[in-house]
Amino acid sequence: MTQLSMPSSLTTPASGTDHRVLDLERKARLVSGGDTFRTSPEPALGLFPIVCSDGPVGVRGERWDEADTALLLPCATALAASWDEELVARMGGLLAAEARRKGVHVVLAPTLNLHRSPLGGRNFECFSEDPLLTARIGAAYIGGVQALGVAATAKHYVANDSETERLTVDARVDERTLREVYLAPFEAAVRAGVWAVMSAYNRVNGTSMVEHPLLAEPLKGEWGFDGLVVSDWGSVREADGPGAAACDLSMPGPNPAWGPALAAAVRAGRVPAAALDDKVERLLRLAGRVGAFDPPPAGRAPVPADPATRGALRAAAVAGTVLLHNPDRLLPLDEPALRRVAVLGPNAATARVQGGGSASVFPAAPVSPLNGLRAALDPSVEVTHAPGVRTELRPTPLAAADCVLPDGSGPGVLVRYLAADGSPLHTEARATGRVLEPSADVDLTAVRTIEVASRFTAPSAGRWRLGVVGLGALRLEADGAVLLDEYVAPLSDDPTYLHVAPSFRQVELELAAGQGVDLLARRTVEPEHGRVLVLAADRPAAELEREFAHAVELAAAADVAVVVVGTTDEHESEGFDRAGLRLPGRQDELVEAVAAVNPRTVVVVNTGSPVLLPWRERVGAVLTCWFPGQEGGGALAEVLLGRAEPGGRLPTTWPDAEADCPVYATAPSGGRLAYAEGPHLGHRGWLRAGRTPAYWFGHGLGWGEWCYLALGEPSAPAADGSRTVRVALRNDGPRRSRETVQLYLSRPDSELDRPVRWLAGFGAVEAGPGERVEVELRLPQRALQHWSVEDRAWRTEPGTFVLHVGPHSGELPLAAALPVGA
Repeated sequence: MTQLSMPSSLTTPASGTDHRVLDLERKARLVSGGDTFRTSPEPALGLFPIVCSDGPVGVRGERWDEADTALLLPCATALAASWDEELVARMGGLLAAEARRKGVHVVLAPTLNLHRSPLGGRNFECFSEDPLLTARIGAAYIGGVQALGVAATAKHYVANDSETERLTVDARVDERTLREVYLAPFEAAVRAGVWAVMSAYNRVNGTSMVEHPLLAEPLKGEWGFDGLVVSDWGSVREADGPGAAACDLSMPGPNPAWGPALAAAVRAGRVPAAALDDKVERLLRLAGRVGAFDPPPAGRAPVPADPATRGALRAAAVAGTVLLHNPDRLLPLDEPALRRVAVLGPNAATARVQGGGSASVFPAAPVSPLNGLRAALDPSVEVTHAPGVRTELRPTPLAAADCVLPDGSGPGVLVRYLAADGSPLHTEARATGRVLEPSADVDLTAVRTIEVASRFTAPSAGRWRLGVVGLGALRLEADGAVLLDEYVAPLSDDPTYLHVAPSFRQVELELAAGQGVDLLARRTVEPEHGRVLVLAADRPAAELEREFAHAVELAAAADVAVVVVGTTDEHESEGFDRAGLRLPGRQDELVEAVAAVNPRTVVVVNTGSPVLLPWRERVGAVLTCWFPGQEGGGALAEVLLGRAEPGGRLPTTWPDAEADCPVYATAPSGGRLAYAEGPHLGHRGWLRAGRTPAYWFGHGLGWGEWCYLALGEPSAPAADGSRTVRVALRNDGPRRSRETVQLYLSRPDSELDRPVRWLAGFGAVEAGPGERVEVELRLPQRALQHWSVEDRAWRTEPGTFVLHVGPHSGELPLAAALPVGA
């Protein structure tokens, strides 16, 4: 993996930099952002711009285009599914190296919000439904990123747990629940030394988070956070409230609501001068920590493609893969006995490796499940494929396999950026019909028209759906004939709308198999509508029907059928919540049909969040690979063939029915979203309701069979109030295996409203067949405490707690009493 040196400013921070040389206007400008991802420079202080980039699974940098690739890690849920802090810290180090490679100082991650409802559209970007697991994994992530002098950003502070009306929703959460559940991961982040925190778009109990008192207390006061609070992009809309509050930096910039307006508010006495000075001091402290007083590097190294880096990403994907169901030990597959393997499903040949929104990047060479298996199996094994069904909601960009440049010189599309007089400003060939930004430096303010042209050859006959994605005046021509000429207005003012779910238009054109047609898409550019333009073509409906039957035929003739089902960035994304938990399209029907003709069916669930699995008891094995990052296909092959053990345990509960979910709805009522369940979310809510899910929080199978033997007496409290607990186990399985041992607490007869049980600790152990081992688990003092609203302090209720230990929250075979004094 790439090794990088520490920036010089880490050892010589700018703590002595005197911002008093700046006048009021320059101070206000400094905390008001410079452009989309940069802060303003300040030559008088020797300060260069601080460069930010979205995360958390890759460092996109300042460009959002397929021509600017990046390493892509498994999604946050997959990282949390590893329950492995050391591994997550290593992934943080990879991100930091990517940030340094791209000249980025601040990674806008990790996301520490919780999986409150399985419908949360951005759950894949969050770690877990549980505050303790989220806190520990998040702290490890932060440590890994910041070890290389790149700032991590704990976001979105706080109660930003759904996407419906996300810019304005008012989350109504009681104080105790806030402290014990939703603030807990952020407190852990501060204790881990995080350098930046991002305030959320939403309101909490009536007040916008960009000006909420929670930014001062407990964040900067009780917890002692000495870093920078940055607003979520575009959330600062006026100077007085956020200026007087503890928000330090408004992004993006320049922001007319701050800058001169903030200086005027200070001059008029509406914002204290000391508040502005504190913001400037915090920004300069961050600049010193990340090296923004050093000149930016010249040029950029290529995306790392070395075996060590790829191996680390593949190992992370394996560690997060959760084997849900394997009753007859179909997995691992008997590789020497394989002669024909059918790899089916809509996510098999296309690498669905991430969710949508600002967290997405463009990986250089993502490995699909189909390609991963083909590369891993002996060439003598026949690997067949059919998608079976289609799940895409938006038009599919032209692919190089089906189109060539207008002059026939090579595959792809030709893109032209034109000035107002029609003269070309820039021309380039692209691999696909999706165009977001030019790959070279272009004066974007001069661009008035974008054109995408290509000759498309229909792979099959039928009425092909030709589409254009974009805003403003759109035009589509085929062989010179106008098929579409329309003005498309935006449907949302959400900052991510243009990239996440922009509007599109489609028309149908009858084409014979092998028939070529010259396509030209054009749009006029309006600054507020971005520059996205996509030229697309989708298969006829009749061909999709044939694909379904073909997939079933392949399954019937195979030794094993691997069906890869799931969602895409169209179904799970920033900007909207999911409408339901069923797999999109006819995927459930496909699984049922395949299992009916081949009992040796393995279903791979490729999603970022739980989905319903109505067929789970009728297939040979089920595992989830989440959104596994760029090396997901190779990782899946290693697991299926038994070369690696699926190491994951569920970081969130998987339901059997939508109606059983303790928290389901994400839509506010009258602009308010009531967190009426209090602390009883996730597995806590399932226990309180007395319902049994499909798979409990913490569930996951491997190659071992673990017998929990004994739970030792807890130790006396250490200086920090924590205790240790020893657990003895034995692996009765046929292979070496790793187990994640989980510790829960309960408090019978409590006078407080407590969860039935709550996660208090976890640790891992590894053993060979028949081997007995012990693991030591740490029980932190906070696990025994509750937040007293009356005392505004953490308190311990005297009496007897019960320790519970086992493989997941629904199976805890060991228990012991723990008397606790006042």
